[in-house]
Parts: sequence; C-alpha cells; structure tokens
Amino acid sequence: MYWKRVLILTLMLIGASKAGAEQNMPELDHVFVIMMENHSYADIMNSPNAVFIHRFAHEANLATNYYAVGHPSLVNYLEVVGGSNFGVQTDDAPDWHGRQPGKGLIEPIAGTGKEVPVIAAMAPQGRALSAAIWHADNVAEQLARAGKHWKTYQEDLPVNGQVDGVNYSDGLFTDQQEGVYPVAGTLPHLYAVKHNPFAYFAGLQSGKSVHAAYDNMRGFIGMNGLYADLATGKLPELAFIVPNQCHDMHGMHDNGELCGNDDALIRMGDIEVQTLVNAIHASPAWKSGRSAIVLVWDENSYGSDPNRVVMVVDTNYGRHGQVSDRPYSHFSLLKTLEHGFGLPCINHACDSDVRVMTDLFD
Repeated sequence: MYWKRVLILTLMLIGASKAGAEQNMPELDHVFVIMMENHSYADIMNSPNAVFIHRFAHEANLATNYYAVGHPSLVNYLEVVGGSNFGVQTDDAPDWHGRQPGKGLIEPIAGTGKEVPVIAAMAPQGRALSAAIWHADNVAEQLARAGKHWKTYQEDLPVNGQVDGVNYSDGLFTDQQEGVYPVAGTLPHLYAVKHNPFAYFAGLQSGKSVHAAYDNMRGFIGMNGLYADLATGKLPELAFIVPNQCHDMHGMHDNGELCGNDDALIRMGDIEVQTLVNAIHASPAWKSGRSAIVLVWDENSYGSDPNRVVMVVDTNYGRHGQVSDRPYSHFSLLKTLEHGFGLPCINHACDSDVRVMTDLFD
C-alpha cells in the first residue's frame, strides 16, 4: 500500500510539473516557421556550407534532440500543421475539391479517419507509432475559428495569386499552362504543392471562411507577399514560410547543376535562411510584442536513422544561447504553437508524451 501511494504521488508530481511547464509558455504575437528540406541534423551541423545557420543556431536556441515523424515530405508537413499523417503515405498532389476520384490523387482531408502506422525507423526517437483516429483539423483553421490570422508564404507561387488547382509553378507559369511554356515539358517545379500542406484540407479548399481561404496562400514577392508584409509589419499570427525547391535544400536534378549538387544546395539554403531571418528582424513586427522564428527541417536525408533534424528557435524576448536535449518532434512544435496562440491541442499534439518546448521559447 505504501509503495502504491508513492507511485501515485510521483505520477501526480510529474503531471503537475508538466502542466506547470506548459503554463510557462508565453503568449505569442507572431511566429515565423521556416521549413527546410531533406537533411539530417548531422548533414547541416557538420557542413562547412551552412555558415549562417551554424551561427544562428548558437546565437538563438537550438534543439539537439528534435525528430521528424516519417517520410516523404508531405507526411511531415501534415504532422507539423495537423498532428497526423491523415492516412497519407505519398507526395501526390491533392484531388482538388474531390473532382477526380480514382486517379491516385490525395482526397481532400475531411471528417475523421484512421492513420497509416509509422514504422519505428521513421518515427520520433525511433519508436513506432500505431495507427490512431484523426480529426481533419489544422492550426490554420484553429486560428481562423479563434479570430486570429495565418498565411503560408510559398516561394514561386504564381505572381497572379492563382492557387486553386496549381500543383507546381516557376512563379509565372503553372502546370495548368505547361502546354504554352516556351519549351514544352521543361517547366521547373520551383513551387510544389506537396510543400503546402494547407492545400490538402477540404475546409481550406472550400474557401467558405474568409479567414481560411486561398488569399492566405501567397508567394514571397508581389502585393501581399512575404516581403511586402514584412515591410509594412502587417503580418498574421502564424507565418508558415516555404522557400522553393532550390532554396530549401530539396533540390531538382532537372534544374541546373547548382540545384542538383548537395554542397551547392546547402550553401544556397544557408543564404536563403540568412535573407529570411534578416528580413524578419528588420520588420516592424519584430520590434514589438513577443515574436519567434522557428527554423526546422521536414525530414532527414533518408540515409541516416533515427529521423533527427535541426530545429532552431529565435525570439525577440527572453533567453538566447540555450541548447535543449529534450526529446521533441513535429508534434511538439504543433503543440507549442497551439499553446502560444491559446488554442487547444489536436491529434498527436494531445499525446501524453508530447511536450511544449518551453525551454526554447521561455
């Protein structure tokens, strides 16, 4: 009986400690999430081509035990914004509005369903994740319901603002216009819908809510694009920033030698991160309230297990130079965003072993 009481008391203290830590998560005014691609922690932190990222990681706050969830890219993007893979196992394009059933496209995510299990080699900390029931929700629609705002800034989305039905683009032409592209069959896939997870949700495809529609999906340049919004300081609570496939370290072997060479990709990505961080720091939005930049990679390079990636948090408040070895994952990032914006948790962000990253944000 004595040991049973000790065990109960210990569990209560652990729960109270965890709840107290989550309560220490500050309310956030703006978060800028910069998503990079397909490189492990070792790939980046051991690379001489990531000069700015090395300096930024140690001047800001660095997570050394942060894990992606699975493969391929789209799965991880969905985990970051929705806490589930929603049964998705591929990088396939969405079946926009459910108009092409049976074509091998990904059906608009809606209602509830059951996940595809994640095998141990792909799961956070190398632990297998069993299939769970998911609810078709995401942080964008959560923010909209709470009267808050979000945008995803996707480099090389068409400058005319066209998003609906666009699966890839070079910033001017899209796959819908590939037949009129100057050289047929050579349109660079600089923007790729697989890196825009919001486009896969039925609620966002419908555009029924002004706060959860295509107007919240913009490129880097042009009216209401990333750099225009940074200049004015009129930014949403959540800015989900995705460089194009040459600048995010993903690479495209059909788009020149630089975009297919890994050393060059890391160097180009390093310059892109420096450009983005400097632009955010110069924005009026960074000079007031509580704001944070999150720099994170979607997954490793497939060649190393477990799926550990770089994750850096820079804030305009609080401590810097912190290094955390606590085990975190994309679920932790989602849960932290939700706590910072005063939102409830969804899907795997509600798991009992998923912690808010207070040591990096406090």
